[in-house]
Amino acid sequence: MATLSKSRSLKATAASAGAEAAQPPRRARRVRPSPHRRRRRWLGLAYLSPALLLYAFVVLVPAGQGVQLSFYHWDGVTSATWAGFANYSGFVSDPTLRQAVVHTLYFIVFFSILPITLGMASAALTARKDVRGGGVYRWIIFLPQVLTPAVAAVVWKRIYAPDGPLNSVLSAFGLGGLTRGWLGDFTWALPALGLAGTWGAFGLCMVLFGAAIQNIPSELYDAARMDGAGAIREFFTVTLPGLRGQLAVVLTLTVLGAIRVFDIVWLTTKGGPGTSTITPTVVLYQRAFANPDIGAASAIGVVLALVSLIVSLVVVKLSEGDD
Repeated sequence: MATLSKSRSLKATAASAGAEAAQPPRRARRVRPSPHRRRRRWLGLAYLSPALLLYAFVVLVPAGQGVQLSFYHWDGVTSATWAGFANYSGFVSDPTLRQAVVHTLYFIVFFSILPITLGMASAALTARKDVRGGGVYRWIIFLPQVLTPAVAAVVWKRIYAPDGPLNSVLSAFGLGGLTRGWLGDFTWALPALGLAGTWGAFGLCMVLFGAAIQNIPSELYDAARMDGAGAIREFFTVTLPGLRGQLAVVLTLTVLGAIRVFDIVWLTTKGGPGTSTITPTVVLYQRAFANPDIGAASAIGVVLALVSLIVSLVVVKLSEGDD
């Protein structure tokens, strides 16, 4: 009898559980923010509104006007005429602009890839070891970041001059046949400017990577040595994975610097000789001020802004995927 009642109670319990499972799930009650919280939110927006209005006036409004002007032919004086996408098609049809885009890819190698490689290697060799004179070495390498672009351009223009230090050193070592006016040579002007860009970005990369290496736990290096890892394997298994976040920052800064490079090119060669060192920013400047075509200059600026945004988003997305 007890067994029969027990089985009936088990059946009743199972039936009630099945009925509850068959019922649709109840929706979670939406909690409305309290009046006090809503008041704090509006108060925060009120505090931010002056900065947001200033940002919109200084950045967003001119950016919108630039996009609008990119669809017109306008010399800055006479009436503007509709151009449609003609200013943007110049990236395909204009040989000077195509050459400038190719030079940008060239500068990415010198302004980004080389400095990152050299900076990572230098940081790995000096950051975790008590190297004699390491602080002075890092200070000297970081010095280009302290100099203004105008000063750096004047220094390199003097170094590359026909009677400059570079040619003097070559002549002193019996290599007078290699001397030349570096910035006036159609073949060597672009690599010469690229090396100047490497010099400028190397210090920044080394300091940022060095700071990141200092934050890597020393236990990871001890474990790698316990497993018999050498210096090269230690770098690829411990140091490089620990630098992924910092690598994304450095890659973004250096690639954007290569895309927007202007000062050192304009102050040394002005895009010459001929168009051998021309860049999109130099073309933008020439079309905006030398032979005014504000619409074409605006189109170049819009494309550079979009490319910079895409590069930033891609690097950030890849770094998040690594994390």
